[in-house]
Amino acid sequence: MSIDQAFNYRKMHETVCTSGLLSEAQISALGSEGNECVINLLPNDSEYALAGENEIAEEQGLLYTYIPVDFGAPHKDDYVKFEKSMRALQGKKTIVHCAANDRVSAFYAIYACKHLVWSAADASEHITSIWSPMDHQPWQSFIAEHIEGSGR
Repeated sequence: MSIDQAFNYRKMHETVCTSGLLSEAQISALGSEGNECVINLLPNDSEYALAGENEIAEEQGLLYTYIPVDFGAPHKDDYVKFEKSMRALQGKKTIVHCAANDRVSAFYAIYACKHLVWSAADASEHITSIWSPMDHQPWQSFIAEHIEGSGR
């Protein structure tokens, strides 16, 4: 099964795509599909986490970054780690995922407002195409605070 069949898959541009949960088969195929890096925002203790994901990725020579983001309590430090990772991996074909692409869509939208040409409206449209942070107060506040602080 190809990465583009992953839950809530989104191709952001030629080098970055995002998604929800990846199966073992999808992670095992990342290298052969031309991917170079994986950023995983899903905590390993999640019921949805794939045991050994980092090993599967690293066996293919992929760079693997693990930033466990608590869905119930997103934290600025988690975003800062994500931002540093995205900047360090710029130009490398990267898949960023979590359980449902909720965490990722929020972090990526904030990143795109700060470092790409996205407006707050672009960010909101992207996020709400995947989920509704209005139903999850910690995320609603987190997103608003970071996008307003981006200057866009």
